[in-house]
Parts: sequence; structure tokens; C-alpha cells
Amino acid sequence: MIFLAGRDRYTQRTLLRDVHDRLTNQPGCEEVRYRPSRRRPRYVIAGVDPTTFLSDSYDAATARLEIRFWYPAGVDHEYYRINWVEPDRNLMLGFHQDADHPDLGPCHIQLNHEDTPVDRHKATFLDAHPLAVLDDRLQQFPPALDAIHWKNGAPSLPTWPV
Repeated sequence: MIFLAGRDRYTQRTLLRDVHDRLTNQPGCEEVRYRPSRRRPRYVIAGVDPTTFLSDSYDAATARLEIRFWYPAGVDHEYYRINWVEPDRNLMLGFHQDADHPDLGPCHIQLNHEDTPVDRHKATFLDAHPLAVLDDRLQQFPPALDAIHWKNGAPSLPTWPV
């Protein structure tokens, strides 16, 4: 059994250190690094081998994960952005828990193409330890990426509960 530390003990720096360690051990994740630096981390970025992380049939040569957690004042939960980025297709699919789109609730899934948001849908709010949220969201990427429809070179994401 694993006991997770209380969320109130985490700072952004210690949480990102644990995210870094978690991704280092995730199959398909390579070159895990802090951005801008280990001393002042704001993000954790990992190069991803899509065929290992997803499946042999996924049609992308390279991808990366960009992960950020932060603790805004006056909010009783963490904010995060957990993004899957494919530079070759200029595609980003991300789970965002923040205050950017209050009409969608506290959490949404967002699809960007060519640096422009093309779809956003409400996603399930996960009131759990940040590392448990990270694990859940990483497991949700394969079906979410499979759900993307391409029509005339443009992606879309169907409405479905995430």
C-alpha cells in the first residue's frame, strides 16, 4: 500500500521534483527535464516515444509531455496543465485545471491545432493527491488521443466525459 503525503506539504518545487521522478520511470518518457531550471522549476518536460507510451500504431514520430502544477491563493485545490504536444503536427491536447474557462467548470480538456484552440470540453474534476491526478491523466491520454477526429487536415475532439 502506498501512502501519499498530504497536499498541504507540497510546494511547487517539491511537487515538480516528484513529477520529474515519476516521469523518469514512465515507459516511453525520455529526456525528462525542468524548465527553466532545476533551481527554479515551473514545468517538467519529457520527450516521449509515442509507440512506447501509447501503441505501435500511433501515427506520430515524436511528442512531449509538458506538466505544470501551481497553488493559487484563495483556491482550495491545485491548478495544473498536463499537455501532450506533437510538434510535427502542431497539435496539443491537454487537461487543464484552472480558472481560465469557468463555463466549463474547474477542469477541462483542450485541443489546440496550429497554436489555436479548436475544442474544449468539461473534464472530471479530480480531488486527489497531485501525483494520483498525474497518473490518472496520463492513463487518459491514450483514449483521448484516439478520440481525435481529423477532417480536411483539421482535428476535433468529440464531446465525451473525461
